[in-house]
Amino acid sequence: MPTQSNALALSRPLLRALIVLNLLYAAGIALMFVASLVAADTIFDALGVQQGNHRPQLVMGMRAIMLLGIAAAGVVDRMLRQLLAIVDSVRAGDPFVAGNARRLHTIACYVLAGEVLRLMIGTVVWAASTQAQALDLEVGFSLAPWLAVLLLFVLARVFDEGARMRADLEGTV
Repeated sequence: MPTQSNALALSRPLLRALIVLNLLYAAGIALMFVASLVAADTIFDALGVQQGNHRPQLVMGMRAIMLLGIAAAGVVDRMLRQLLAIVDSVRAGDPFVAGNARRLHTIACYVLAGEVLRLMIGTVVWAASTQAQALDLEVGFSLAPWLAVLLLFVLARVFDEGARMRADLEGTV
């Protein structure tokens, strides 16, 4: 099983790197949001928002998307930290514990929240776009994340049942 142990050994530094990258992403969006308040014309000209009566609607939409992006980064941060805790428990040789069942359930909730945020961003794109200029942001529907949410909820239940069975078995031995 060297492949599995190598993957497990690599997962911790990879998750830590993803946490840092996600925080940098959130900081970048927050910086852009603040810059959009301080130097609106410069920022939105650079982002390609054309002058005209439609501009305020696009600007508000883009700012709303920035705020939703910061919220999404927070969701991703919480999810990655839960996953890191699961990896740590697996590395310790104790994967089927109630804590991991709760963590998987929490991850499922965060993935669901991320999908809701994605739908909200899609709604903002639709509402802010005008005939003069549309927001060029592809936020199509995908079934895969919704199936992942379902899978994570089921997996959390499996882990919960496994932890319960393990506790029962340890109690009888």
